[in-house]
Amino acid sequence: MAKVIEGLYYSESHEYVKVDGDQAYIGITDYAQHALGNVVYVDLPEVDDEITAGEEFGAVESVKAASDIIAPVSGTIVEVNSDLDDQPELLNQDAYENWIIKVELADKTELDNLMDANAYTAFCEK
Repeated sequence: MAKVIEGLYYSESHEYVKVDGDQAYIGITDYAQHALGNVVYVDLPEVDDEITAGEEFGAVESVKAASDIIAPVSGTIVEVNSDLDDQPELLNQDAYENWIIKVELADKTELDNLMDANAYTAFCEK
């Protein structure tokens, strides 16, 4: 079973949100990186880009497939994990340590639409 961390928020498209005050780190879950296989490229957005919950903001490509990254929340990108440009395989090593973007949250109530660790675990087991 893929690793799921308590205290994070999860989307049905397998992104996680780690809230830090009014900002949040967004990445793909351990389940997602297992499903993709060896990640070979991450298409990163730009700092200051606006993201909207439910819309794609980038992509992850593996040897098996390419998958859009869907924003679980809305906000403005304040930081991009540029380490992934040179080392996309970091997502396979630890998907939760190697976030993709950091955003200034536009509306914290959007977090209510996401799953907690228990709900996400159950969702993945379906």
